[in-house]
Amino acid sequence: MILDKIKGPKDLRKLGKDELSTLCQEIRDKIISVTSENGGHVGPNLGVVELTVALHLAFDSPNDSFVWDVSHQGYVHKLLTGRNDPKFDDLRQSQGYSGFLSMDESVHDSFGAGHAGTALSAALGMCAARDLSGESNHVVAVAGDAAFTCGVTLEALNNIASTTKKFILILNDNKWSIAKNVGAFSKYFNELITNPIYSKFHKEAENFLTQFPGGDSLIKFISKAKRDTKELLAPSSIFEKLGLRYLGPIDGHDVTSLVHFFEFAKQSDEPIVLHLLTQKGKGFPAAIHEPEKWHGAPPFNPLSTDTSKNSNGAPEKFQDAFGDSLVKIAKHNEKVVGITAAMPSGTGLSSMSNAFPDRFFDVGIAEEHAVLMAAGMATKGMRPVCAIYSTFLQRAYDQIIHDVCLQNLPVTFCLDRAGLSPNDGPTHHGLFDLSYLRCIPNGVIMQPVSTDELLPMIELGVNSKSPTFIRYPKGTGAKINYTTTAFPLSLGKAACLREGEHIAIWALGDFVSVAEQIHHYLNSIYGIDITVVNGRFIKPLDEKLLKKHALTHDRIITLEDNVLAGGFGSAVVEFLQDSNIQTPVSRLGWPDKFIPHGTDVDILRRLCGLDFQGILNKVLSHLSPEISSAKLVERT
Repeated sequence: MILDKIKGPKDLRKLGKDELSTLCQEIRDKIISVTSENGGHVGPNLGVVELTVALHLAFDSPNDSFVWDVSHQGYVHKLLTGRNDPKFDDLRQSQGYSGFLSMDESVHDSFGAGHAGTALSAALGMCAARDLSGESNHVVAVAGDAAFTCGVTLEALNNIASTTKKFILILNDNKWSIAKNVGAFSKYFNELITNPIYSKFHKEAENFLTQFPGGDSLIKFISKAKRDTKELLAPSSIFEKLGLRYLGPIDGHDVTSLVHFFEFAKQSDEPIVLHLLTQKGKGFPAAIHEPEKWHGAPPFNPLSTDTSKNSNGAPEKFQDAFGDSLVKIAKHNEKVVGITAAMPSGTGLSSMSNAFPDRFFDVGIAEEHAVLMAAGMATKGMRPVCAIYSTFLQRAYDQIIHDVCLQNLPVTFCLDRAGLSPNDGPTHHGLFDLSYLRCIPNGVIMQPVSTDELLPMIELGVNSKSPTFIRYPKGTGAKINYTTTAFPLSLGKAACLREGEHIAIWALGDFVSVAEQIHHYLNSIYGIDITVVNGRFIKPLDEKLLKKHALTHDRIITLEDNVLAGGFGSAVVEFLQDSNIQTPVSRLGWPDKFIPHGTDVDILRRLCGLDFQGILNKVLSHLSPEISSAKLVERT
């Protein structure tokens, strides 16, 4: 195989045109094979095979820097930069490479990212640093069309021309957004402009005109006329008006043509945009026909393309429960609307879209706008429910504080992917939301133990007069015998599932089931009953029940799927200290470091001592000296 001979970008230059074509097919086969086993971003990577090959042919990585927006489309780049090895076969698994680019992983990864809209600003920063250092290397930003819905992308565009004269932006347009009828005109102008004879004549003409009085004005007039004519035939005004030279649309799957354009861009004396048309999922029909499904897919059968791994009777996923719950609520409340930032299926809001399309809003990758739009709706009596992944909501932190909470507006936030997103890793783990939300006045923060609690929590939020935040993990909920009928939901009230002694475990979400397991273990093996509480509310705390347990138990243990700093455990400690209660508190949660990607939740929890055995050991270590000295005589 040709791919096996590629140990680095320089090896590409040894290949002929036919060999490059074969290589592209081998890369696609490799990506499909690996993602079918591990899951991953199938469509985005299949769409950039030729683009990535051409980049490495035209530029000199790592001397030249590639900045990939989001970087989830970096699989091809990894294969071409010395990472076609067993760790790639374990992509997104505990012992394999990350599904995103990482500066710690390779010198060829010039910038790591996992959120959209980052490429242009980061690349511009690199260009500014290069210019200040007097260097001449190239910086290439690769951004998809979806990135241009991000405010930060537009902010960067506004600053490029005033910051540097040497900037290359590749717009990877996989939506075919440019009408085909202008393609021929654009192709004609592109061929003319990139022709060496034309470029030489253009430069010599400018040099000639500068020798005469008024020559500079004449050059500007001619340049404007040229651009206005091109603009008439091939709309490119947004880039040209911002001072960036525009070329496109360009076939993003023609390696030879791409190299030609990239070589031209390297010689440009002004910032330049190359608009490439690519096909998301190219070479894999299923990914072409259903691009959203195959953007980020779980493991699948490459022959049948079946991604269903759930058997009948499997627990309901939170995202499905959320979608169904919101539709139920919306049927009885015409003021309820659903808002998402480019994740209708991922959040479960597709159900709302189908049931009430006029009350569903997908704003694209624009979390700040989504939150501020929800605030505006709330001022006019609507009850917006904003569904955004935990890790993406932090991008709208200013709007949460300044526009929603400061004005105490009734916006309900549903934070999917709270806790671990194991395969995606640190850019997607939702481990910080309790910390960054708990300090904001007016907000109510909840976490359901199971999908059964989700509906009443959303109802509470929709009927509230204040901002409400509901966090829950990716996938299914806790597997415990628990119903909201036995423990009805009430603002700020926890659910005490087990009344015991010595230790009271206050847990959130899925950790409630772990606490239940520990209770059953201690009871069956040692005859010890400990107290188990489903905390439910992080803000406000159930202060009455917490105070009771603190005064009747030797120790409080908190369990949370959040970093320890500023989380649920911190709230408990703060309350007890303010109440002058000296009962010891042991906080169990995620440490003060970024958690890596891993095969599954269990593996990552085990690494940090947050699995059943690790938590059990902590509980045993905190039992009273009398019990410890008796060595907890086992039942026969």
